[in-house]
Amino acid sequence: MKNKRTLGAVASAATLALLLTACGGSGGGEGGGGGGAAEEGLEGRGPITYVQGKDNSGVVGPTIEKWNAEHPDEQVTFKEQTDEADQQHDDLVQNFQAENADYDVVSVDVVWTAEFAAQGWIQPLEGELELDTAAMIPATVDAATYNDTLYAAPQHSDGGMLYYRTDLVDEPPTTWDEMMEMCSIAEENDIACYAGQHAQYEGLTVNASEAINSAGGTVIDEEGNPTLDTPEAMQGLTNLVEAFESGNIPEEAITYTEEEGRIAFQEGNLLFLRNWPYVYNLATTEESSTVADTLGMAPLPGADGSGASSLGGHSLAISVYSENKLTARDFLEFVTQEEQQRFYAQQGSLAPVLADLYDDEELVAELPYLPVLKASIETAVPRPVTPFYPAVSTAIQDNAYAAQQGQKSVEQALTDMAAAIEAAGAGS
Repeated sequence: MKNKRTLGAVASAATLALLLTACGGSGGGEGGGGGGAAEEGLEGRGPITYVQGKDNSGVVGPTIEKWNAEHPDEQVTFKEQTDEADQQHDDLVQNFQAENADYDVVSVDVVWTAEFAAQGWIQPLEGELELDTAAMIPATVDAATYNDTLYAAPQHSDGGMLYYRTDLVDEPPTTWDEMMEMCSIAEENDIACYAGQHAQYEGLTVNASEAINSAGGTVIDEEGNPTLDTPEAMQGLTNLVEAFESGNIPEEAITYTEEEGRIAFQEGNLLFLRNWPYVYNLATTEESSTVADTLGMAPLPGADGSGASSLGGHSLAISVYSENKLTARDFLEFVTQEEQQRFYAQQGSLAPVLADLYDDEELVAELPYLPVLKASIETAVPRPVTPFYPAVSTAIQDNAYAAQQGQKSVEQALTDMAAAIEAAGAGS
C-alpha cells in the first residue's frame, strides 16, 4: 500500500470492462482457475518474470539477486511497473486478458485477489503448488484466499498508523476529537495539522473506510450490501469533511497520495500523518528528513479509543498462463521464508506476514513500532471482498472526494455511495 494510487481515465475504462466480463471473463469465470490454462505448466521449471510496482523500499533487487545466485537455471527477471497502483492493476488486467505468458509471478494488492481469482487469471495454490501458511498471520492468509481456496502467497501486510512529532506532542491522541484539539499546537508552530490520503484514488477509499469504521460504522455487511445509512457512518465521513472546512486538514491535502503526505511530514510541514509502515524507514534514514529524531508512531485514533485501519498489503500470485509454475511456486515460498521476511522489515519497514517476527526481541529492538503494527493488522477491517471491487472502490472514493470538496453534503455523498455500491453488484 505504500505506492501512489491515482485513478485516471484508463482505470475507469478498465473498471467498466471488468464489470462487463466479471461473470464470464476469458480466464474461465467465477473461481474457474483459468480453465485449461490452470492445468498447463504445472511441472514447468525455468526462467520466470516477476511483476511489481515501483520498488520504493529497495527490497526487490537484493531478493532477486539472492534467488538468482541460488538458482542459476531458474533466473528471475524483475519487471517494474509504475508507482501508481491503479495503473499497476490495469497493466495486470491487460496482460491477463492477452494471456501473456511472460507475467509469471505478479504482485497483487490484497483487494485484487477476489477479482483476479474470479476471472480465472491466477493459479490456485493446491496440489503440487500448495504452500504452508501455518506460521502466517491469519488475516494475511484470508486476504489471499477466495472461495476457500488459496490463490496467492502473502508477501507483506500493512496497517495504517498515525505518525506524529514527539518534539511538539508529549502523548499521541487516542481519539479523533483529541487530535483535532491538538491542531492548535500545529497553528502555534505555523505548520499544518493532519493529512492522510485524500486525492481521488484508492488511497481515499482506504481513508474514507477507516474514518467510517473508526467512528463505529461499516461500509458493507458480510453479504456485500451497503450499510452507510447510520449515524456512525455519517459521523465518520463528517470528521474528514469538517477537518477540511476548518483547515485542520490543509487545502493542498486534497491532492495527497501516500508520497505527497510523507514528504510534507518529513519536511516538517505536518504535525500528524496517517500513512503505512514504509514511511518509518524513509523518515528515519533519508538525509532530507527533518523528523528523523522526532518521529512518533501510534494507532489511528477512533471515536472512543484506537480506530480501525483498513487492511493493506500485497501477495504474490502465479499467472495461469505461466509456463514454469513449479519455479514460480518455489519463488513464492522463498519470499515467505523467515530470512526474507526479516529483510523486508529491516530494509523497507514492510510488515512481515510471519506472526513470530512481531515478538522477536532483536527485531523489535530495531523496529520498536512492531507491536503497534501487529495490533493494527490484527484489528484491521478488510475492504470489500468482491470480484467487483474496482467499481466498489470507485463508488467510495468518488463520493468521499465530492464531500471533501464541498460538492455534496455528507448525507448525499453516503446515499450516492450506497446506490453506486449496489449498482456495482457488490452483493452478487
